[in-house]
Amino acid sequence: MMRNLERMENTARLVDAGYRLSLTTARSELSEWESVLTTAGGNTAYFEKYDAIRSETVVDFLIADKDNLGSVANTLRATRENARMTRTALTREVWEAINATYLQLEDAFKGELKNSELRDLLSQIRQQAALVRGSIDGTMLRNDIFRFVSLGSLIERADNTARILDTKYYVLLPSSASVGSSLDRVQWEMILRCASAERSFHWLYGGEVDPAAIVDFLLHDVRLPRSIAYCYNEINTTLSALESDYGRRTPAHDLAEKHQKFLTKSTGSAIIGSGLHEFLQDFIARNAGLSAQIETDYRFTA
Repeated sequence: MMRNLERMENTARLVDAGYRLSLTTARSELSEWESVLTTAGGNTAYFEKYDAIRSETVVDFLIADKDNLGSVANTLRATRENARMTRTALTREVWEAINATYLQLEDAFKGELKNSELRDLLSQIRQQAALVRGSIDGTMLRNDIFRFVSLGSLIERADNTARILDTKYYVLLPSSASVGSSLDRVQWEMILRCASAERSFHWLYGGEVDPAAIVDFLLHDVRLPRSIAYCYNEINTTLSALESDYGRRTPAHDLAEKHQKFLTKSTGSAIIGSGLHEFLQDFIARNAGLSAQIETDYRFTA
């Protein structure tokens, strides 16, 4: 349930990144939308349905397309269905928040998505996801149910932060000459904004936009709720609580600690020097491996 909810919000954030980045470049905006498709992992499915990149079709594919399992509309439906099937494990407030989110957004997915309405819709998606998370945090008993809810959200969020950073790589790939330019700085600002980290970053670092500092912030700063380091700190804490709940340690515990150590050994400047894209792709694979291990250890697979 929570992986779908987080993925719903994260897909909206990726679309927001593509939309904002497409407004900042003199090159064809289609490259920005292709970057979003790539980082969302939707290239193959998209080109099975469409023969070319067009902003309106990419937005519709990622937001409302019923044939795209990862679309916002489909992940919201899956969230509600998962919640409905496990309704007795949730508080009334959590179910009502999820159901209200579904009812409010379902109509928006049926009509044509216009550019003039896109930003308001993306903002509404983020707000509704925050409402559900607030209901969970404020009303649910801190037991194993809550811990699995937390794990799903954290693993999905870490994946998304890596993908948002990777969007920057794809945008700059065709024109490395843009590095260090005013366009480059604007794009880094957009990445921060899409990760809800812009104000926090400037509060800590002042007005300077330094790519290495931004990478460090989004990867390593445990004070930022959407940073990968924060997610993995919380993942390991939550897995330790599950170890106490069930009285046993699983391979997922060791794997999560291994990934956290791998992350803490890296620095922003070293990652950029050796290849940001390669680092992020490796992390995404590691994160998916941890998810699969948790599913196996706690029997979430069929």
